[in-house]
Amino acid sequence: MGSVLSDPVADIVADVVDTTRRGSLMYARNRFHAPWGAAFPAGNLANFHVITTGACWLTVDGADPVQLTRGDVVLIPSGAAHELADTPGRPTRPMPEIAGRTLDDGAPPSDVVIEGDGPATVWICGGYRLAAGVRHPLTSVLPDVVVITAAEARGTGLGAAVDLIAAEVDGTGPGAPAVMASLVDLLLVYLLRTWFAGHHGDAGWGCALFDPTVGTALSLIHADPGRDWTLDTLARSTRTPRATLTRRFATLTGQSPIAYLTAGRMSLAARRLRDGDATVRQIAHEVGYDSEFAFARAFKRATGAAPGQHRKLAQISG
Repeated sequence: MGSVLSDPVADIVADVVDTTRRGSLMYARNRFHAPWGAAFPAGNLANFHVITTGACWLTVDGADPVQLTRGDVVLIPSGAAHELADTPGRPTRPMPEIAGRTLDDGAPPSDVVIEGDGPATVWICGGYRLAAGVRHPLTSVLPDVVVITAAEARGTGLGAAVDLIAAEVDGTGPGAPAVMASLVDLLLVYLLRTWFAGHHGDAGWGCALFDPTVGTALSLIHADPGRDWTLDTLARSTRTPRATLTRRFATLTGQSPIAYLTAGRMSLAARRLRDGDATVRQIAHEVGYDSEFAFARAFKRATGAAPGQHRKLAQISG
């Protein structure tokens, strides 16, 4: 569950992202000349949009339109239906109709162009397929729409990723698709990290990630979930009394340290069952269980399905 990122908060966010999504899905590089309007249907995707040239207006589920300009990034964690247009109130067409393909069919990235005499808006739109099941508490606190402006992203890893995406948006050279895919992977991590950094003064997860005690405990758990952690060892490692750690952790995350550890282990196990071919015994040991039976019992209690059944259902759902 490690990360190449050197920022402990980004490491935690990257780990959560790694566990809860099923690959990145970049479905279109768009160059639309006004007038235009595109409607994105609701689905099991965390949708994102990166504006690289020009401007447009975002409307989500009938809410007031929000203007987006060059360098702005949007995440719609719930996959809610939304629209983008060159001006508010513009009639829209479904994006699958405009692109000539569905948005989640796993096809290679496409280039979608609407010709016209009006100003051009260039943007990357895509989505992250979400694993079935309960959302991680870190992502469940996100608002329906996360907008990070270019000004807010400036000087951050997110801003650097957006600049690189803008530079690669028209890339046709060898390796360009692989470069863009890697940038899209990083985009979600940096976007979430930037949003939480902007809310570190809030109660809950925004504060938890940056809290010296709770943040350290989270880093330890995510760095080595299979270690034989106990409340005592976590308290010693964070140099905090047990009662203080328990109270502070529960206040900011809504769970005790051990409950969070167990939930994280089950999420990791679910991903390993879904995406790999390791045996149940191997996965049990990886997430800190000496007994396959004890692991299976804990996994079923957390997910409602035995490990083998979970693997079969994941294979059926694709």
